[in-house]
Amino acid sequence: MGPSQDIVTVRRLRRGIGVVGIAMPFVLTLGNALFAGRLTLLESISGAYHTGVRDVFVGSMCAIGVFLVCYRYRPLDDVLSSVGGALAVAVALFPTASGARDDPVSATDILVGRVHQVCAAALFLLLAGFCLFLFTRTDPAVVPVTPEKVLRNRVYRVCGVIIVAAVALAPVSTVLPDSVQDAVKPVFWCETVAVLAFGVAWLVKGEAIIRDGSGRGADPT
Repeated sequence: MGPSQDIVTVRRLRRGIGVVGIAMPFVLTLGNALFAGRLTLLESISGAYHTGVRDVFVGSMCAIGVFLVCYRYRPLDDVLSSVGGALAVAVALFPTASGARDDPVSATDILVGRVHQVCAAALFLLLAGFCLFLFTRTDPAVVPVTPEKVLRNRVYRVCGVIIVAAVALAPVSTVLPDSVQDAVKPVFWCETVAVLAFGVAWLVKGEAIIRDGSGRGADPT
């Protein structure tokens, strides 16, 4: 007997979140290159709001938000994913301040940018929490602990640590000299690493990779 429709839906939502997360940095970079006429890195992923790929950024964040809000698994997962979904939509609707140093910035722009930063940091930390604590839960009485599950848990923990480290490094990188920031785009790389890590974790959780060898349709751990 195959997996129930609910389990299938859960897996599809997990994979959807993972695919959007992994694709976003690449799509935004390539799209921005098409609009700019040359390959150039964004100041940050959030900075895409102030480029020709704004709609792609907003649409991607809203898609992640909808997936998270629709995600239903266990009570704690439901609550935290709904909070994460709201944060993702807030990140899309409250843009970061323009990275251009010559652009005038109003008090409202600064406030909106602060809201964006808080929501983005909270979203990343929440997603790290999923990786470190929720995804790694194991109940041998319900589902046998397979070698694949052990490997998946390692992947989740690595992804969670990477997200936390990237979130911590992003604000620190802003103290680098302007010449270094212009050349390296450290915030973009920190955000990209964090987004890729959470995308990989959700793909693994959705059993797109590292599936149990038995191929059973049980509860997707």
